[in-house]
Formats: sequence, C-alpha cells, structure tokens
Amino acid sequence: MAASQARAATYYVIVAGLGGEPDYEQRFTAAAQELDKTFRTGGNAAQVDTLSGSRATALQLKQTLATVANQANPEDDFVLVLIGHGSFDGTQYKFNLVGPDMTGADLAAMCDRIAARRQLVVDTTSASGGAVQALERPGRAVIAATKSGTEKNATVFARYWAEALQDPSADTDKSGSISAMEAFTYATKKTAAFYDSQKRLATEHAVFDDVGKGEPVREAGNGQGLLMTSFTLLQLDPAQASTNDPAKRALLTKKESLEQQIDELKYQKAAMDPADYKKQLTDALLQLAKVQGELDQ
Repeated sequence: MAASQARAATYYVIVAGLGGEPDYEQRFTAAAQELDKTFRTGGNAAQVDTLSGSRATALQLKQTLATVANQANPEDDFVLVLIGHGSFDGTQYKFNLVGPDMTGADLAAMCDRIAARRQLVVDTTSASGGAVQALERPGRAVIAATKSGTEKNATVFARYWAEALQDPSADTDKSGSISAMEAFTYATKKTAAFYDSQKRLATEHAVFDDVGKGEPVREAGNGQGLLMTSFTLLQLDPAQASTNDPAKRALLTKKESLEQQIDELKYQKAAMDPADYKKQLTDALLQLAKVQGELDQ
C-alpha cells in the first residue's frame, strides 16, 4: 500500500474561458495563472495543465483531458477547474470557450474516461449550478459557484477560490494542507462578505455535491462533505504555513480591495463618463497586476 501511495499523483486541469471584455479576460487569465503556480508548488506528484487565451478551446480541452485519461491511474486524484462565463437555457449548461462552447454533458463524458477514482470538478462560472446534475457521479465532488442555472451574473467565487490556496488561514484544522472543503468554506464566506461590503444583493450562492446524486448542498452534513474533506488540494510549505506573515496578509488585503474596486467600477459603468471609466479601470488593473506580482515573488 505504501508503494501504491508513493506513486499516486494529482492531475490538475485549469481552464480560463472566454471573457468577452478585456477586464474579464485579464481577471480570468490571472486567476488561472495563480492556480497554475499554486498547484505546481504542491510537489513533484502534481501534473498541471492550464488553458487560457487562444488555447482555451473545446478541441484543446478535449485533447488535454484525453491525455490525462491516458496517463492517470485509479489511485491518482484528478481536479478540473473552470473559470469564466457559463450559460443555461433551462435544460443544458454550456461553458463559454473560444469557438464552440462545451456542455456539462460533454465535460462529464470526458471526465468519466479518466480512471482516477477520486475526482473534483470546480465550476466557478455563472450559471454553473445548471451543470451539477450532469457532472455528479460517485467518487466525484462537484462544486458550483451558483446554486442553479438561473444565477447568470458574472461571479466572484473564482477569485476567492484562488485566494483560499494562497492564504494559510484557510487551513482551519491546522493539518498543514488545504482540503477541497476548507477551500470551499473559505471562498463561500469571502464571497458573501464581498456582497455585504458592496451593499448589493448576492447573485451567487455556491453549492457542492460529493455523494454523486441528488440536489447539491451549501453545507456539509448527512453524508455530504466527506469526500471533499478528505480531498487534499494543496500541501502547505512549512516555511509559508504560518498565518503570522504581516507582509503577505497586507498584500492579500490590498489585492481584495482592488478587486472590489474593479467590481464597483463595473457596477457603476453605465453612469460614468466612458473615458473616466476606462482610466480608472486601467489604473486599478495595473495596480492589481503589481500586487499579484509581489505575491508571486
């Protein structure tokens, strides 16, 4: 058993879908890059593929998942993270990509071909709740940024999902690692706090299912949450595990403030002078990129 565990790997596939607007493109890509870097630092057993920009196509995603299917063993773990926009027509969910979109059923079929017995799909897009039924399967945990396909506004859940894996305080049980459940709890609380701080009605309510059937839930209980609690997303570097790093905490706080500023600008866009909006947005995006660069160092 020890030899089998030593060979086990985790395969991560991260996709930043079509943004539609330059600021969304930048933010989706930035979130994907953050996750890419974070997962690559998780150890030699991490296999990471990230698709963004012109590479975020249905064909490229199919090829990437086919490669994972050819390589992954049953004892390995598999994680798929979708960032961007989604849509739901009342029957079918679609993930917006460059070129043809991909349905929830398409994604499920490709994941089904991957032998890894433990799987996690994190769909952070708008309308992602509409994909849960198609994706759920025993042994696969599914997280959606919205409780249904009818919550169609752009989400902020992806931002806080990425932040959870950068913030050691997400490790609430002090195990030296961050589980899928800990990351979900962190991102959910941060998302709710964002809407409270903006004094806006929340337009997204994250849910999960990790028993493979039935309606998704917002909290663990009645069997829900066991797989996500045992699913380790990231092993923390002992040198970075302490939450008493004031410099990093300050950067994370500044980053969150800038992201909220950008969202507030988008909310006020219709009432602003276009030139003023563009200037303020550009300045905020540049500052955000600088802060992220400092975090990455």
